[in-house]
Amino acid sequence: MPLSRLNAEQYAAATSNDAQNLIIASAGTGKTSTIVGRIAHLLGKGVAPQEILLLTFTNKAAAEMVARVAEYFGKDVAGKIDAGTFHAVSYRWLKKRDRKVVLKQQRELKTLFRSVYEKRSFMHIEAEVQPYGGNYLYDLYSFYQNTELTQDFESWVVENYEEHEVFALIYADVVDEFEKLKAEYGFLNFNDLLLHFREMCQTQDLGYKEVLVDEYQDTNALQGTLIDAMDPPSLFCVGDYDQSIYAFNGADINIIGSFTKKYPSAKVHTLTKNYRSSKPILSLATKVIEHNERIYPKQLEVTRNFDAQAPKLIAFDELFDQYHAIAAMIRDSATPREEIAVIFRNNSSADGIEVGLRELGIACKRKGGTSFFDAREVKAVLDLYTLLINESDMMAFIHIFEFARGIGSAVAKELYIALKALGHSKLFYGLYAPDESMKNPFEKRKLNTQLGLFDDFIELGSVGKYAKLGFEAKFMKNPILKHPKLTKESATFLHNFYLLYRDLKGIKQPKTIVRKIAASPFFAYIEDVLCTKRATLKDGSIDEKQKTEAHTRIKRKMMLLEELSRPYSDHERFLNAMILGSSDLTQGEGVNLLSVHASKGLEYKEVYVVDLMDGRFPNRKLMQRGGSLDEERRLFYVAVTRAKDILYLSYARYDKIKKQNFVASQFLYEAGMVAKDEAYRKMVLSEMDEE
Repeated sequence: MPLSRLNAEQYAAATSNDAQNLIIASAGTGKTSTIVGRIAHLLGKGVAPQEILLLTFTNKAAAEMVARVAEYFGKDVAGKIDAGTFHAVSYRWLKKRDRKVVLKQQRELKTLFRSVYEKRSFMHIEAEVQPYGGNYLYDLYSFYQNTELTQDFESWVVENYEEHEVFALIYADVVDEFEKLKAEYGFLNFNDLLLHFREMCQTQDLGYKEVLVDEYQDTNALQGTLIDAMDPPSLFCVGDYDQSIYAFNGADINIIGSFTKKYPSAKVHTLTKNYRSSKPILSLATKVIEHNERIYPKQLEVTRNFDAQAPKLIAFDELFDQYHAIAAMIRDSATPREEIAVIFRNNSSADGIEVGLRELGIACKRKGGTSFFDAREVKAVLDLYTLLINESDMMAFIHIFEFARGIGSAVAKELYIALKALGHSKLFYGLYAPDESMKNPFEKRKLNTQLGLFDDFIELGSVGKYAKLGFEAKFMKNPILKHPKLTKESATFLHNFYLLYRDLKGIKQPKTIVRKIAASPFFAYIEDVLCTKRATLKDGSIDEKQKTEAHTRIKRKMMLLEELSRPYSDHERFLNAMILGSSDLTQGEGVNLLSVHASKGLEYKEVYVVDLMDGRFPNRKLMQRGGSLDEERRLFYVAVTRAKDILYLSYARYDKIKKQNFVASQFLYEAGMVAKDEAYRKMVLSEMDEE
């Protein structure tokens, strides 16, 4: 049984009879075993599996824990445990209540947000600062949703960004219109899932006897209020304040820090035995992290006693010398490639390492930079697929039509609304069987100077310019072609869209849909736009070799997407897997290239933490934008504690391309790897000045 494998500290936590428990589980102390042991204890006491809720940071972590429970209690029992991320669990409950829930990723709704924002003008307002752009304002609003519990958005902007007070009313109206559009089309983003689920929890008992929360240190204010709304009879939270690294996403370390104030009768358990890292590695990590304020006291004990290799510092005169040398070290290492990780703070670091490994023919996989699912070509196929099964998905339409030259998100939204009008609320009726008696299907724009709304709709254009383009006669009669901002190129894009969906109608298999989209003239246009952009040099010329390589990479991605679709026979299941589970999927084999955030929860025999120069790690720019040295130090702690046996820390003194000199990271001084000198004294004084 899982409980028999626990040490005394883990067992005490797993079998606690207290109503609220906080388990401080430092890196490598067996938090997963403790959580699985707790679930086993609950089941043994007679708690039904469906009365247990396990909230994790990734769906992959939830699946692994449930699988371990299944080893002892069987799949039937383990499968009834409600487990997953906050968002996945919220989505399942909301789907039970309303099958029409349409989940959208942040980047998709950002496009919708821009379509509202682009109708605004700030030219009539005199201010010392420029208004925020549409993308940044969306991110700001998302941060607001995750962190603010009482104020409306306008008041929050005024309080936190005083210089933008003159724009706050327009910002708030953009947000209001955006929310109305989302409600009209049934769109929910990840924040909305939690907000709607919280409302559900406040009005009904979901039947949970115990809620377990993994990675508790990374919960944000919104997630915290969701747990409060559940108000379970028993709460079991597992985390480590030294690994709280998601402040940029709204995570609030004070939630774990104030647990005993919120629950005065709570029991705090501390797991002190480290089963992962060697003594020298753990000693280095501890020496650095102790510079942060200690919220809960702890003293880790190493269990792997062997003649371990001390962490090594490797310094280089030039930045790219570092990348090539590390690639060579990996080539000569006896450690299996899959057991090696290169951990980076900035994407540019990963680019250099990846190039170095590729040159030596060493396979590698990268997570934490631009992922497979973030590639615009993959997003385009999934948007096209989404629209096929849900023609009310305005977001997918807008995102697709932004590829057409000359069409932005605002015009794309106008085309979508017009097609719906022509089809009497049905998009594809508007495309294939439009109401031709409707001479002007385009909506009139409202005017409101105070809210930045100025331009009224301009006159309709002529369709005569498309006469020689070979469009189908039926398509040529569609009033949609009268939009004045359509050009011959964008009208051809619309015609190819028309042809594609006619071919896709009635196809049942996801793999066939993916294949047909990828092979269509419509997608060929999108592919060419992307490849041309990726091959455009600074002087505006096109590097044909780069363009050919870009086409090859897209073809490979399409093959991989088709492979991912093969196990599915249901359209919705496939798309939901791509949306909710994409961040957990990795591709390729070989050496692991990981951002610090992506490395969380993982472990490797041999680890390289690169570019440990002041400014890069810690990242001073991000610190100035709301980060902190404490958070950067926690990132360093997470990075080095991924290593089990071998740890290399590296930095360079000079970048010949930028002609920039570097000094060693403050963390190398704190670790005792570099002797404290004048450079260190200046860094410390600089921090004191900032404070």
